[in-house]
Amino acid sequence: MPDDTAAPPSRGPIDTEILDRVAAHLARSERFADIQTRPSYAPNAVVADYDLGYFPGGVTRAYLRIRWFETDDFSIHYSEQYRTDDSWECRWDRHPNDHNIREHFHPPPVAPTPGEDADYPDEWRDVLATVLDRLDDRIYAFWDE
Repeated sequence: MPDDTAAPPSRGPIDTEILDRVAAHLARSERFADIQTRPSYAPNAVVADYDLGYFPGGVTRAYLRIRWFETDDFSIHYSEQYRTDDSWECRWDRHPNDHNIREHFHPPPVAPTPGEDADYPDEWRDVLATVLDRLDDRIYAFWDE
């Protein structure tokens, strides 16, 4: 009989080579004002801060935090932070867990757990393109209102 109290399997070590490629890829985009690879406050991630010119004045920070593992598991967290101390968050995940299937999405505005089961491409570039397309739609919606 399986042990239901056991932790989900590990995601494995961080894939530093993929993180370096992700950072280089994001650096070619005008969306981002600052990109940090494995900063001291997030040594297992790439953190990409959006250029705030893409957002209305109430947004004080918008960023992606991307973690990629040698198992091809990942977590891509998006956050908008506002002057009102509120935030708008969502997250794309692929990892073993006890709350969803391996691939899942934690929807905005609060990225709750459990999330929604999802299906992502295999290649990191395609996953990133999917995420950036969805976030572009979010940003365009600010200006369509």
